Amino acid sequence: MSGSSPAPPAVILVEPQLGENIGACARAMLNCGLDDLRLVRPRDGWPNERAWAAATGASVRVIERARLFDRTEDAVADLSPLLATTARLRELLMPVVGPDEAIADLLAAPTQGGLLFGPERTGLHNDDVVLCHAIVEIPLNPELPSLNLAQAVLLLAYRWFQATGAGCAAPADTVRSENGEDENGEVENGEDELASAGELHNFFEHLEQELDAAEFFRVAEKRAGMVQNLRAMLARTRLRRHEVRTLHGVVSALAGRRKDGAAVRQPHSRSTD
Repeated sequence: MSGSSPAPPAVILVEPQLGENIGACARAMLNCGLDDLRLVRPRDGWPNERAWAAATGASVRVIERARLFDRTEDAVADLSPLLATTARLRELLMPVVGPDEAIADLLAAPTQGGLLFGPERTGLHNDDVVLCHAIVEIPLNPELPSLNLAQAVLLLAYRWFQATGAGCAAPADTVRSENGEDENGEVENGEDELASAGELHNFFEHLEQELDAAEFFRVAEKRAGMVQNLRAMLARTRLRRHEVRTLHGVVSALAGRRKDGAAVRQPHSRSTD
């Protein structure tokens, strides 16, 4: 995307509870030139008449274009960087950035990024947070640091609008290179970009599948926590696309399989006299 305006970030609402809040978020988004709204398992179903009523005016078009997903992983698969918004810093060791640094990351990215928001009452679950590249912490009065959903969306969307000066500046479906490394191992165009949330999740599942096969998770009750910690550890390294491809190869090699399914090391036949 060299020489072009950055793609406006997507706004992803995970399990939003009230249609009115979805509509208010849509209005806040369009106030600041954003129109890519993605919904994950809205509590009261979708479509929702109250969301349409709360959106009002032109922002109804954000509601009309909103995409519905069953899983967070699917909603964010094409986005990089992906930033989690939460007022609660959890036990996960994840990079924490302020609003200005978050917007700078989105502006610098050659791909479309995303802002992930959790349910009104509980915020994001750890399983969603570890899909992200960083947590956005909005510095507020410590006596009441939480915002309602539309306020949080508006605050970050406005910082984007301020930084770009023109709102929605480029289509969200920006074409991205799918090239890998060339035969000399050099990184080709696009491969030095941050890995998308979907690429990271795909690698996490590959790694965890092989760890299961190797019986790494010996205590079933501890598996979920160990998986979250592994994902957080890898996510905070801000892996590039070519690095994720390399790690896939490393895991496959350690598991003893080539891409064609054959064993990496074939048993040596011994002649008997």
